[in-house]
Amino acid sequence: MATNSILDSLPPPTQLLTSSSRQLPTFSFFSFTRPSHSTTRCNSLSLKTEMVNLFNRGKTIIAQQLPGESDTDCTDFSSKTEAFAFPRRKVMTLIFSSYIISEVGLPDIAFAQPSVGLREYINTFDGYSFKYPQNWIQVRGAGADIFLRDPYVLDENLSVELSSPSSSKYKSIEDLGLPEEAGKKVLKQYLTEFMSTRLGVRRESSILSTSSKVADDGRTYYQVEVNIKSYANNNELAVMPKDRVVRKEWDRRYLSVLGVENNRLYELRIQTPENVFLEEENDIRQVMDSFRVNKT
Repeated sequence: MATNSILDSLPPPTQLLTSSSRQLPTFSFFSFTRPSHSTTRCNSLSLKTEMVNLFNRGKTIIAQQLPGESDTDCTDFSSKTEAFAFPRRKVMTLIFSSYIISEVGLPDIAFAQPSVGLREYINTFDGYSFKYPQNWIQVRGAGADIFLRDPYVLDENLSVELSSPSSSKYKSIEDLGLPEEAGKKVLKQYLTEFMSTRLGVRRESSILSTSSKVADDGRTYYQVEVNIKSYANNNELAVMPKDRVVRKEWDRRYLSVLGVENNRLYELRIQTPENVFLEEENDIRQVMDSFRVNKT
């Protein structure tokens, strides 16, 4: 009777695979080879290798049958994964197109905003009131009694100026003379405020209209409209005239409504670019017509 030894109880040694029966993944700088399931991988355990690089690896679907998962569920998941696969070429196109759009600069153009309705402002202490677009914001510290501006069109604003009661004694609006004379004074005041010490700056101005109107409160108001354009050289220090090219900096319309009460001169001032005024004229006219002065 043969005696079993410890060596006889051990399992037979595992046979090593030769180099011809197993292929290791190969790598390169731009691509690598990896094993993947075939199109019938849910029903077969056979493997194949596919070359994956920068342009086709995004299309590789992720599908592996889990333990306990039926063949139908695995196939359904594989089809959904393939439908949502996003090619890398499209990703790169999206990135580059976004970069190009972000680098393209748009010219600085003022666009008029749709009418948003008017809100009334009443100052009982100083004695005046007016209506203004309800989306405009107040800016404090601007020097005027009140200063409002359009949050989108930065060159469009509204302010109210008051004369000092100690330095002036206005009895009526006629103290300014006729509307034409008042218009010249208003224009002169604007040009004084816009004086510039820069070389090569030139201003062109004109009075567009002056009028007198009796409002529903029985008081007379003057309305003045002027246009001012500003021009400047692109190189004011150039020696040759041909190197000093003149360009237009801005083209604005200034509208003023003047009224007298409490021995003071009240002025509602509106500034707007000419191209915006053409689109918002109706709203601006309503703001001008709403200006009132009251006793305090």
